[in-house]
Amino acid sequence: MSVNLARFNKPSRYIGNEINVSRKIADIKVALCFPDTYEIGMSHLGLKILYSIINNMPSASAERVFAPWVDYEAFLREKHHPLSSLEYSRPLKEFDIIGFTLQYELSYTNVLNMLDLGGIPLKSQDRGDTYPLIIAGGPCAVNPLPMAPFIDAFVIGDGEEAIKDIIEVYDNFKLKIVNCKLKNAKPDSTQKSEHRAQNPEPRSQITDHRSRNKEIILKALSKLEGVYVPT
Repeated sequence: MSVNLARFNKPSRYIGNEINVSRKIADIKVALCFPDTYEIGMSHLGLKILYSIINNMPSASAERVFAPWVDYEAFLREKHHPLSSLEYSRPLKEFDIIGFTLQYELSYTNVLNMLDLGGIPLKSQDRGDTYPLIIAGGPCAVNPLPMAPFIDAFVIGDGEEAIKDIIEVYDNFKLKIVNCKLKNAKPDSTQKSEHRAQNPEPRSQITDHRSRNKEIILKALSKLEGVYVPT
């Protein structure tokens, strides 16, 4: 997306070309989302620590996403452009994992607004396997209930160690899915059609198959120390 940023207030907050910025290609893409403007988010030490930890992991990369100011938000909505990362302008919904930091309760509406700008359903029950895993941490995560309908998993306490375990669980799960797809790849089309005709998939399976993988990984995450998965 080519945009004349000079028309917006403080355009440098949307460039993402700072010194020491990480531009890394990895299998697992993590969006570190701060539900406030760039200036406030970049002053937060925890964000920089997580950014460094994830980008030092061989299987994962981290990109930053901040809440846009009202003028840029209006532009995104008018042009139907999704909220994207600073590093690669990657749309929010194309990430594997999205992590929000909950520093104060007044930012909760910004979390929902960022999800909406990214084209992601607000409620976790409406998000299947095609959407990223939404995780939240920070001081306000000690009381997860207000945001429980919208967040897939909460990190209670320090996220520096938990994020490594979360990515490892996700990496192992993703590898199993890939291996399963390779194992079952390219079946005979005639046999496949005959099998479907003789054994049609039950409607319940058609409805629920997109969320089945998500349920499995959330169950695995719920076993990690300091991770709470709302029921």
